[in-house]
Amino acid sequence: VFERVILAVCFQGGGTAGFFSGDTRAVVDDLKALRPTVFISVPRLLNKVHDSIMDGARKKLVTRLLFGAALKAKGLKLRKVGRGRHAFWDRLVFNKVAAKVGLSECRMILSGSAPLAAHVLEFLRVAFPGISGIEGYGQTESTGAATLQAMYTTDAGNVGGPIVSCEIALQSVPDMGYLHTDAAHGEDRGTPCEGRGEICLRGHNVFMGYYKDEKKTKETIDADGWLHTGDIGIWLPNGALKIVDRKKNLFKLAQGEYVAPEKLENIYGKSSLVGQVFVYGDSLQASLVAVVVPDEQGLAAWAQAKGLAGDAAKLCALPELRADVLADILRVGKESKLHGFEIARAVHLDPEPFSMENGLITTTFKLKRDVAKKHYRLQIDAMYDSLAKK
Repeated sequence: VFERVILAVCFQGGGTAGFFSGDTRAVVDDLKALRPTVFISVPRLLNKVHDSIMDGARKKLVTRLLFGAALKAKGLKLRKVGRGRHAFWDRLVFNKVAAKVGLSECRMILSGSAPLAAHVLEFLRVAFPGISGIEGYGQTESTGAATLQAMYTTDAGNVGGPIVSCEIALQSVPDMGYLHTDAAHGEDRGTPCEGRGEICLRGHNVFMGYYKDEKKTKETIDADGWLHTGDIGIWLPNGALKIVDRKKNLFKLAQGEYVAPEKLENIYGKSSLVGQVFVYGDSLQASLVAVVVPDEQGLAAWAQAKGLAGDAAKLCALPELRADVLADILRVGKESKLHGFEIARAVHLDPEPFSMENGLITTTFKLKRDVAKKHYRLQIDAMYDSLAKK
């Protein structure tokens, strides 16, 4: 639906549209061919662009030092004045970077469908001269967007305020400890906020219901017309909405702890060794397990550092790689202040990416959990068997 809305707006304004090839590894080549003025994408592809540029910058010491200085200098200016270019660093570094990845003509980058890491969004605003990098939030049931950041904002880590056609309310979720009266967020309550709870939407952009499915419609839209999204958000003091958790897809472990797998997958994905990840747990088990597709570039760097050779399938079979992936998941988990029960205790490494072809992800790159559970049933059972023997 979001794609259709974007295409309608594009064609109404006399624009043309191009589509990427479907291979996330070729996204930079697609950008070079299309040279878009507006790049609308999802975090997974934007992460690929970010990683491609950073990997290129790290290859030589001089390049790494120069690029680091450029990022720091322009980042400081961008945060101070909002929008604009940097006459020196754009000419020396960033104009070349933008041309190399096909974004030299780009004026705006819009991200949706899943949370985009704040450091990636800030990087995009710095690395591509003159662009506005913004993030939005919505669902198919809300006809795409429900919130959107302002053009040329310097904010990152939130999804902006409501669009004009949409009301937003936060409903308390006491079981998860979120109340609409809360004034602070975080383990240490260090983030000021003006309420926490499940995000509910209402307005002309919200759908009437699911086709011939009255039961599901009543579960999703309440008597007052509010669409219950299943996402947990907080209102920031500046009026922006920040997504912090997920009510749907929650599962309970054997000790009674509730786990939000999507939140954990986003955190595990910060590891340079993790390309894609599926976190699993259930009420009969005391711990989590995960299926990890190693990041292609991270895997190559790991193999080079270890002096190992072989294709992805051969490397994924190595106990040493499995141990290092687990260790790095533990590291990023601690950095993100996860609880002990939120750290996976075993991983299965799969060289084959989650894709639309194997049915594991949707067209917007969201994991199909029920399909993944069936697909990896044997591997999940094997991981729990190995944990039981320890």
